Amino acid sequence: MSDLLESALNPKSVAVIGASENIHKIGGRPIYYMQKHGFAGKIYPINPAREEVQGLKSYASIAALPEAPDLALVIVGGEKAVAAVDECAARGVKSAVVIASGFGEAGEEGREVQKAMADRARAAGMRLYGPNTQGLANFGNGAIAGFSTMFVEVPPADGPIGVVSQSGGMSAMAYGLLRGRGLGVRHVHATGNEADVTVSDLAWAVAHDPDVKLLLLYLENIANPGMLARTAAYARERDLPIIAVKAGRSESGQKAASSHTGSLANEDRAVDAFFRHHGIWRVRDPHAQALAAEAYLKGWRPEGRRLVVISNSGASCVMGADASEEFGLPLAELSAATRQDVASRLPGFATATNPIDITAALLSNSGLFGDVLPAVAQDPAADLFFINIPVAGAGYDVEAFANDTARFEAATGKPVVVAAWQASVAAPFKARGIPTYVNETEALGVLAQLASHTALMRQVHAPWPEVPPPSLPEGRGRFLNEAQSLSLLAAHGIPVVAHRLCRSAAEARDAWGAVGGPAVVKACSADVPHKSEHGLVALYVDSADAAAALFDAQWARLADLGAAQEGVVVAAMHKGRHEFMVGARHDPVFGPVVVVGDGGKYVEALQDIAVLIPPFDAAGVHAALKGLRIAPLLEGVRGEPPLDVAALCAVVVAVGRLIAAAPGGIASIDVNPVMVGARGEGAMVVDALVERH
Repeated sequence: MSDLLESALNPKSVAVIGASENIHKIGGRPIYYMQKHGFAGKIYPINPAREEVQGLKSYASIAALPEAPDLALVIVGGEKAVAAVDECAARGVKSAVVIASGFGEAGEEGREVQKAMADRARAAGMRLYGPNTQGLANFGNGAIAGFSTMFVEVPPADGPIGVVSQSGGMSAMAYGLLRGRGLGVRHVHATGNEADVTVSDLAWAVAHDPDVKLLLLYLENIANPGMLARTAAYARERDLPIIAVKAGRSESGQKAASSHTGSLANEDRAVDAFFRHHGIWRVRDPHAQALAAEAYLKGWRPEGRRLVVISNSGASCVMGADASEEFGLPLAELSAATRQDVASRLPGFATATNPIDITAALLSNSGLFGDVLPAVAQDPAADLFFINIPVAGAGYDVEAFANDTARFEAATGKPVVVAAWQASVAAPFKARGIPTYVNETEALGVLAQLASHTALMRQVHAPWPEVPPPSLPEGRGRFLNEAQSLSLLAAHGIPVVAHRLCRSAAEARDAWGAVGGPAVVKACSADVPHKSEHGLVALYVDSADAAAALFDAQWARLADLGAAQEGVVVAAMHKGRHEFMVGARHDPVFGPVVVVGDGGKYVEALQDIAVLIPPFDAAGVHAALKGLRIAPLLEGVRGEPPLDVAALCAVVVAVGRLIAAAPGGIASIDVNPVMVGARGEGAMVVDALVERH
């Protein structure tokens, strides 16, 4: 952690500019919180109208303090806030938290004031948090430079969770939900408008707290993706899971995020790909973050996804099986020896196969859970355990059920969760630290998340070898023409259709014979990147004469459009089993981004695509393809042969390497369609468009 971030999260002294005697006002809360929760450093109230604030000597200004504090809270508004920040910078304050609003979130004028204020602070060596922030809180040392009401509503307790949020409201909500589940929280930080310090910066700092075992983030934009990627890499090294909420999934949400924090929205598919690539798990809201927290804090990192379901109800076994399929958790195929062992411990009418129905015999024999769990735990097929208790109460020894489950979990270290909607049944399990939920949907959702996130955190991305930037043809136009685009791809090992660029009808006639009819005839001009819209593509051209006639017609059409007459492409008519598209672009936030999916003329309408962040390999592409709606076609359906997925993956990797090698040269690559044949028949690019940066 840098010294400047340390000065905010572990300050030795804090000044409160705009300090209040009233603990229910924004200027009074931080002083009250710090004194109540054991802050050992010095607190300097700044209020020229008072000699004392909450029992502490008050000062007229930051300049009047006996020392330059590590941290200052700016709780005055408008121009006074800007002046206070400048005074802090001049005094040598290391960090300032600007609570005041009315800056970047209020419009262009506010953004300009905010930027100038942050620039002056940075020039003086001071880090700025906010403005428009609810502040920072470290319950490990009592440094609470914030005013959230939630710290009154739900008493703090130090613990192994860190929360870093752009939104003050969402940071408080996550804190409240976690505390409501009995979990301790150490860090609760909000970055507001992020004029300087971002969520990514604070996440880096919190990740270096050795006592933090789970990191929760809320973002409305990703202002510093490089730092977030660095944080995620460090977190994976120390086995620290990161669960993120990224708001602004929809167009409406993106607009709302912009008005909320003055941020720019990130394209949502790219956000998903970025998180997956860096092992960050994305959820929809703070409720989902809090729901899974207990399971993560157990330290469970399952090796697989195979599930064992145990219940005292046959119906619950059926519903558990249904839910397991929905969450992609296959029921474990228990060995014959395991089934025999389980059967020997159950009454004869119980079910020893998975799901295991121990029946209402549990009422008369409270040790059945304790008997069955160890027997199943030895089976190598069992990765995850789910206990569903739909009904219990008087006559059931629920304390024994909970004790047996806790002993099993402690002895094996295997993930086990419980569903129990009755509060009296759930309580003993919760008291023993067993993650307990109201239904199988919540319980299995958490197990599925845990298994999937563990796999993400363990993925390894081998770096791509450095290659020289591609050499683009001379010219200043936005696009390369089709012949140039295909030539560039071919030069980088990507298979392209046989074709010729023709400059006369005679050349078109010869080209038709060379490529072998039927052929495709397409006008070639960088000024007309989308040729079909202008009638400049002819398919199934069945003679040399027709190719020559089409040359004349398309050449004239280019002249009518006022477009550069760069030639006409005559290409082989290549067929495949299925059309795919591959695209790549330089995203202004994430850098190179690659897209693969269902291709052809309906690609924009259907949008069955996957997004990848480099570097990736063929296995990564294949995994992404399995998430498409057309994934069943990859292995062949209704008697059709499987597709040559390996060839398609090779094309995607090659396109990714090309865009990554040209950050200042190529803005985007559009390859559509890629004709993919049956397994062993390869893949062929039949059309391409490269855009200059």
